[in-house]
Amino acid sequence: MTNQILRVMPREMRLMSERILSLTALPKGFALMVGDVVMYSEAMGFGGFQLLMDRIDTLLPSDPSILTMKERKNGRFVLDGGGLHAWFAVPSVLDLLEEALGDCDEASVEIVNVMDVEETGIAEGLGARSGLSVEVDGSSIRARKAPPSDPVLDKVMDDGCPIAADLWWSVWAKAQTALTPDSPVSRRHAGVNIVTDDGQIIGRTDNDDDTDASFIASPQVETDRKAISDISHTTESTNP
Repeated sequence: MTNQILRVMPREMRLMSERILSLTALPKGFALMVGDVVMYSEAMGFGGFQLLMDRIDTLLPSDPSILTMKERKNGRFVLDGGGLHAWFAVPSVLDLLEEALGDCDEASVEIVNVMDVEETGIAEGLGARSGLSVEVDGSSIRARKAPPSDPVLDKVMDDGCPIAADLWWSVWAKAQTALTPDSPVSRRHAGVNIVTDDGQIIGRTDNDDDTDASFIASPQVETDRKAISDISHTTESTNP
């Protein structure tokens, strides 16, 4: 154990969150959409990465399709999270608020049946960048229009987040499990192209392969091809 504190910057926080969330059942597009929730939770003094590690087993089966609108009237909504974690409900809450503010000056969402409801507080930080002035009171989230800003990210970009080294390296280790184990074979397949043992470059082997390997072929190869083509054309033009 160590008392060392690391200053972790947004790139690393986002990268680790993205990898860990990719382990869950969240649709890939949705997982990318919520990639910032853990960073904002950390930066705003909520559960952050410690909560991510504590909850990872319960986050694995997450399915955002269970979110259900229970009530909708005059810019006021009741959203049932179906037991989903608050992190995965907040993006839908912000979408509802932003849509409603197209027709009224203030909108609100009462969110029920979510895990770690206090984490809905990150809506204040995430909403600001979408031009929403958000106030969270327990499970009630209210919003008005405001000039877009992102003070949370601005601060993190300048200072990073102080995170205990032991916690951060446990996050890093968990994130590594989302990657293909390193091996000579995996290193040759890192991308849409495959490099065989003898150095030959081939495209993907699936039916959707649209890779043009000539973009990464040796310039000498292209020069040789052009020379052969020129010789062929010259021979054809001189033959009677």
